[in-house]
Amino acid sequence: MEKSAILSLGRAVIETEAAAVTALLERIDDQFVSACRSMLECKGHIIVIGVGKSGHVARKIAATLASTGTPAFFVHPAEAGHGDMGMIKREDMVLAISNSGETAEVNGILHPMKRLGVKLIAMTGNPASTLARHADIHIEVSVKQEACPLGLAPTSSTTAVMVMGDALAVALLESRGFTREDFARSHPAGQLGRKLLLHIRDIMHSGPDVPRVREEATISQTIMEVTRKRLGMSAIVDADDKVSGIYTDGDLRRTLDSGLDPHTTPVSQVMTRGGKFIGPDALAVEAAQMMEKYRIQGLLVIDDDNRLVGALNFQDLLKAGVV
Repeated sequence: MEKSAILSLGRAVIETEAAAVTALLERIDDQFVSACRSMLECKGHIIVIGVGKSGHVARKIAATLASTGTPAFFVHPAEAGHGDMGMIKREDMVLAISNSGETAEVNGILHPMKRLGVKLIAMTGNPASTLARHADIHIEVSVKQEACPLGLAPTSSTTAVMVMGDALAVALLESRGFTREDFARSHPAGQLGRKLLLHIRDIMHSGPDVPRVREEATISQTIMEVTRKRLGMSAIVDADDKVSGIYTDGDLRRTLDSGLDPHTTPVSQVMTRGGKFIGPDALAVEAAQMMEKYRIQGLLVIDDDNRLVGALNFQDLLKAGVV
């Protein structure tokens, strides 16, 4: 096949599916509002069902709902007819997906669900279908044509359902006041979870692992402390353990160029006074941002009284998966 023909086919698919998605704007109506309100009022779970490609989309919608604050999971309709109906409780709500609205496995459990008293939201491409007529709320997701040139493979139709599912999930997310922190708690193993949940105290070096010397220590003694603790720096503290400065690998290079005697010169004479600090309750991602902004490789951690409580460097952030 010629390159131009391949490009033309690919673009045609995207144009067809884009048109199908755009047409959904007219379906964001009172039925959509009723669906959102009912899902918000649901005391149990949103049970999402579907078969075939609709089943795959249903799994994704259930996962999206669950990760954005709406408890949900997928149940296969065929399995529901053979025992998994026990997973559906009276306080739950069912979101049934079928493009035709006549999927036998889905419609086969309509009456058991009605007897159970479960509220049903249907998402179909046929408002006159069996599923649509039995639903308490119906959201139409019909498309003019599939992107498949044969008009057979679910393409535009599954895209439309996926987008409508996202619209529901995001509307619910906003209505619940779901925050980035809430999202992170749903994704504790993901990078966002690490960025929003991990605090400095969780990854900092503390106690005897924190490099520190007194102000009267010599440069050579400070270098030994930097070398032992392997963080590329050392805090300079007074008798009350309050930080007065920092001595880093960069300071060491400048010291060597100065010609000072490292065995007799106090580190207070060459240290960087003040420095950049962070508190133990700050988010680890804040440390990453500070290091990037100021082009430094480490930070001292201090409490509200300016006392040294910890230290960390860029490698600690890497190991924690923050960057």
